[in-house]
Amino acid sequence: MKDNEMMEKTPEFDILEDDDTIQRGDYAPEDFITLVAFWVLAGVVFLQFFSRYVLGDSIAWTEEIARYLLVAVGFLGGAMAARKGGHIAVEFFYRYLTRGTAQVMSRLVDLVNIVFLSAMVWISWKLAQRTHAMMVSVDVPKSLLYYVVMAGFVLMLIRAIQAAFRHWRSGRSELMQDT
Repeated sequence: MKDNEMMEKTPEFDILEDDDTIQRGDYAPEDFITLVAFWVLAGVVFLQFFSRYVLGDSIAWTEEIARYLLVAVGFLGGAMAARKGGHIAVEFFYRYLTRGTAQVMSRLVDLVNIVFLSAMVWISWKLAQRTHAMMVSVDVPKSLLYYVVMAGFVLMLIRAIQAAFRHWRSGRSELMQDT
């Protein structure tokens, strides 16, 4: 038997094709907010590049604003990943667990995720409340950045709770293997 024929007959090498068609529920409000923040970031970085290398004198506020926009894109994008189940997870062990054990572990992961995100919402809110400094290059309170981080955590928490309910109702998780 040739190697190609062997690969075609073994289920480990079966690759399911992704459906690339856009469906009604593919996008949520956080996707559009993150997209806008990303393009504003791209514009600010381009402005910084243009002013530094073409005009020979960098605009002072672009570096600081780009840094904060990158943080905002990261935390708001985290909500997108939470909704799609795209956060990092250790899937390897679920292949070797019994269905019942995998179900318990999946529920435990959901619970820990919700507790962690709840703590992060609380901590980021407290940090924003205690921050009274202004940004260095523009007269904008630095606490605004912490509120954006908190909003990202709130969105992630909402999506994590939705995923947990979905997992608990169906008895399945994206981490569990189809058996």
